[in-house]
Amino acid sequence: MISIIQRVTHANVSISGSKVGQIERGIMALIAVEKEDTEKSACRLLERILNYRIFPDQDDRMNLNLKTIQGGLLLVPQFTLAANTNSGNRPSFTPAATPEKGEQLFNYLVSHAKQLYPMTETGIFGADMQVSLLNDGPVTFTLTV
Repeated sequence: MISIIQRVTHANVSISGSKVGQIERGIMALIAVEKEDTEKSACRLLERILNYRIFPDQDDRMNLNLKTIQGGLLLVPQFTLAANTNSGNRPSFTPAATPEKGEQLFNYLVSHAKQLYPMTETGIFGADMQVSLLNDGPVTFTLTV
């Protein structure tokens, strides 16, 4: 699985003009599922997202994680992260999981996240979403498992 995480002051996801998920300070995570991913991959990715230390401590060093600051978590499915962009001028999506598998593992990740971290909001798999955020820093990282 692949995730682009961004430290945000706020973020939201809308579908047809209606907000379906929003957070204040926290992490907005774009999520892609690849062919070989499993529920174990989803659990490991969630563990990394929740524990990745990207928030400043009293000395302005990135030493605090999402759980420590009790920030929001916004999970947004984005299969395009799994694209192969190594050649040509058009992405290839052969590394991406099938839509069925992608949806199943994204929904598993969301369910697991909401159990472990109730301050979780989400986008909707397969929907045409508009994502709005204010990246804090900017701070952006790619996590893979």
